[in-house]
Amino acid sequence: MNHFPESLPELEKRVREHQDILLANLVMMSETPASTFQEQNRVRFLLDRFREAGLDHISDDEVNNGIGFLPGPEDSPSVAIAAHLDTVFENTESHALSLGKERVKGIGIGDNSLGAAVLASLPYLIQELELPIHANLWFLGVSRSLGRGNLGGIRFLMDNTQQKFDQAICLEGAPLGRLNFTSLAMMRGEIEVEVPDEYDFSRFGVMGAIVHINDIINRILEIPRPSRPQTSVVFGSLHGGNSFHELARRATLRFEVRSESDQVAGKIEKRIGEIIEEVRSRSGVEIKLTKIAHRSHGGISYEDPLVQGCREVMSELNIEPKIGPSMSELAAFIARDIPAVTLGISNGQRINTLEEEVEVEPIFKGIAQVLGVLMSLNRYGDDV
Repeated sequence: MNHFPESLPELEKRVREHQDILLANLVMMSETPASTFQEQNRVRFLLDRFREAGLDHISDDEVNNGIGFLPGPEDSPSVAIAAHLDTVFENTESHALSLGKERVKGIGIGDNSLGAAVLASLPYLIQELELPIHANLWFLGVSRSLGRGNLGGIRFLMDNTQQKFDQAICLEGAPLGRLNFTSLAMMRGEIEVEVPDEYDFSRFGVMGAIVHINDIINRILEIPRPSRPQTSVVFGSLHGGNSFHELARRATLRFEVRSESDQVAGKIEKRIGEIIEEVRSRSGVEIKLTKIAHRSHGGISYEDPLVQGCREVMSELNIEPKIGPSMSELAAFIARDIPAVTLGISNGQRINTLEEEVEVEPIFKGIAQVLGVLMSLNRYGDDV
């Protein structure tokens, strides 16, 4: 790529020379618990790394976002580099990490301790490697991303800053090759069924809360869903009951509606509400629908200069792009008409389980990819 001062494979080798610092940041970030709404200790660690790198405007806020700034040449575009700090695991879980030659194992490592550790390492690498990046870089460690957090951290940050971002790059731990530049319409909800105390459980054939949840699931599955625009309903978890021999009094279903169309997602959401009302009136049980999160469909095109730069960098590094929509911080940038992409750092397995792990060797290629994309902004600066 003739607009880079050095080949990207050579840059990957130079990144690998700093693996001790990179892996140390990964271990320390991963072993610092950060469940959603409780990211404060991880923010402190991130800001310490920013101070060591000599960044400007280092700060946090009341919702535990962490910010650092690396100025570029005069009149450079402002680019946000963001990674969410929270994980799906409670802070009471063991966050001990197993660092091997080929793999790193530990809860939250792929989503998103690796992405957060790379965010903490980038300012050091950019300055140590003396990379020519013509951009004002804002490093954002954001909170309240997952589950009930509903992207609360990045939304709060952008609602309360006067800084305008021209572009944004979001970092996720896995998979390497991830290239997201569109966001799905989404509604995340929770359905709670509770059988009232006066319900007659002595009658043979009486149904408990789990059966009513199952009835709701079957009815949701009967809702027509078009193949275009692509639309799906994901049932994420079902909890209910306490034993083998007693009918469950309570059950909870967590689900998501996803679509490439806001209109289609809205119609399905409305129909789910009607199904719940019908089951409630017929069965006499109490049913509550809580809407936890929403996203709107949007994004930039495949031909956008930012996406084009990402694809060229991936090609140079022999990374196969894995193109698809995202519902991460990308959605918050897109909602404000800020061109944005999400990139993955390494290959991971069993993400969001107790056996979560990522591969060590691809990490250096993944970081070289991010640095290459930042350098590619030089070529497309006139388009920003």
